Amino acid sequence: MNPAPIAVALDTDDLQTAARWANAVTPQVSTLKIGLALYMRYGPSVVASVRGGSGVDVFLDLKLHDIPATVAAAARAVASLHPTYLTVHATGGAAMIRAAVEALPDTKVAGVTVLTSLADDELAAVGLAGPALDTVRRLSAYSVAAGARAIVCSPREVAAVRAEVGEDITLITPGVRPPGSGVHDQARVATPEQALADGADLLVVGRPITGAADPGAAAATLARALRRRTVTG
Repeated sequence: MNPAPIAVALDTDDLQTAARWANAVTPQVSTLKIGLALYMRYGPSVVASVRGGSGVDVFLDLKLHDIPATVAAAARAVASLHPTYLTVHATGGAAMIRAAVEALPDTKVAGVTVLTSLADDELAAVGLAGPALDTVRRLSAYSVAAGARAIVCSPREVAAVRAEVGEDITLITPGVRPPGSGVHDQARVATPEQALADGADLLVVGRPITGAADPGAAAATLARALRRRTVTG
């Protein structure tokens, strides 16, 4: 049984909690996402602690955004962790993205386009012209031209981004919510099934799994639904 294309977001600053979640979900999912809170508190050792002996893919969601030399140094600093994915902000510029790509040739550097917590009015307030869809498409093409092999976008834009960047780029979609789940601080969301149908490769799911009474069971239920869609779709 292949694991489902889900990256479980270990969004906590407590290592024991993260390890418990990871142990519960790794039979079902392909990837564990380690974000800023966990990484900032425990540093590189957190990767081995949550990965264990599972061999699951690790997604370092550090969203690097600095001058190219600093981002290159940060990327080299995580090379020994062998992450499958590392995020950088697309708005950091082509030279910054290339610096990360060159520093981590065996990792898929993922350009983060527009955070799923932002709506169109907030984009305008920070100086990004046009609706989110246009901005995401523009930043996706820009990131891929600079060497990124993955893009992070909301499920609302994934079909347009797939058309923009082609089939060889991995599309990662946060803001995925199973039916009946709360949207929390996300503004642009869709169901897992819809995100996959529109062309997503990896679904980032956090609270609908980690906030469940039994995270392992929640991951298994979602994984089964996605496998059924793959078989019937």
